[in-house]
Amino acid sequence: MKILVASHTYIVDLNCEKFKTLAQFNPNIEVTIVVPKKWKPGGVQNKMIESKPRIEDNFKVIPISNFSQNNQGLLTFGTDVIQLLNEFKPQIIQVEQGVKSFAYAQLITLNKWLNLKAKNLFFTWWNLPYQSKLPVSYLEKYNLSNTDGLIAGNQDAADILRDHGYNKAVEVMPQLGVDEVLFSPQKQPELAQKLGIKEDNFVIGFVGRFVEEKGILTLLKSLESLPKRNWKLLLLGRGELKEKILQQVKNIEIEDKLIMVESVAHDQVSQYINLMNVLVLPSETTYQFKTLTAVGWKEQFGHVLIEAMACKVPVIGSNSGEIPNVIKDAGLIFPEGDASELNNCLSQLMLNPTLTHELAEKGYQRVLENYTNKALAEKTLEFYQSISD
Repeated sequence: MKILVASHTYIVDLNCEKFKTLAQFNPNIEVTIVVPKKWKPGGVQNKMIESKPRIEDNFKVIPISNFSQNNQGLLTFGTDVIQLLNEFKPQIIQVEQGVKSFAYAQLITLNKWLNLKAKNLFFTWWNLPYQSKLPVSYLEKYNLSNTDGLIAGNQDAADILRDHGYNKAVEVMPQLGVDEVLFSPQKQPELAQKLGIKEDNFVIGFVGRFVEEKGILTLLKSLESLPKRNWKLLLLGRGELKEKILQQVKNIEIEDKLIMVESVAHDQVSQYINLMNVLVLPSETTYQFKTLTAVGWKEQFGHVLIEAMACKVPVIGSNSGEIPNVIKDAGLIFPEGDASELNNCLSQLMLNPTLTHELAEKGYQRVLENYTNKALAEKTLEFYQSISD
């Protein structure tokens, strides 16, 4: 099976592990990933990335000339993609820029013109309701009518596209898996000592952006009436709420319990997660439906949850977006914005070591079965085979 994937996501080598793993399953599987030659992740203010080719047996990453260097929907590729398609002759073409992507329409059209007869698939995270206006509605209709398979990063994304008329094959799974070697249970005595964390401390952790929608202020409010015992709050991240967080910590008089660490490199995040007795993701939905589209945000997945679960750290999450589907029965879930219920969840784990251990084990097994790069690669291949039959 020859698989071609197109997305700016795979400019980052670490993000390629799922497809690299897929290519290793069988010598008859070949995976070629098309990435833009130049890209500015996060927008025009950031540094331009120059993509590098990567060739490892039957797995390749090929930079292709591109138009638009920072807009996912407007990204399209230069004429050199035609030569690549003609030479590779893929049986699967998967574009990961969303349903209203020009790149997806471009690859669908080239698939027809070159008579490749490949199956067309796309990936999307978009989980807010919307109504398409002209001329975008024509682009969406064209893309959906030529789609053989949809991979949605969350159930809401799948449901929304069903509402927009898509009625073919769907698979719900995240775009990226977790590295179970990097994110694994590992004691961190030196880092604990450096941060002033003692062996008997119960460490409540948060990893993410310091912004309203991540629910961090609700987390702080939930700490006001915790059982009196030796706990610490470890916040790993950065963002616009930093000063407000510090002020609220002062107001509820827990300055001695706070450990705030600026964002660190991704390969170091596991070290901090392994200091935690629980990781909390208290995300809060902010969207409102206005005119023809939704304005705001709700949690698309919560990748930090599976990173914590891989480290055998129990998790607590709000019921925003995809979080309940990620956690299932392998953690605790509370109504978003409800500090009292979050306090109850934290108290349960602090006072019940048996429950804490049980959830840690459940989370670990859930990750191994569903969210490692190998597990996602297997699921992806099964989906390809199902639409190719």
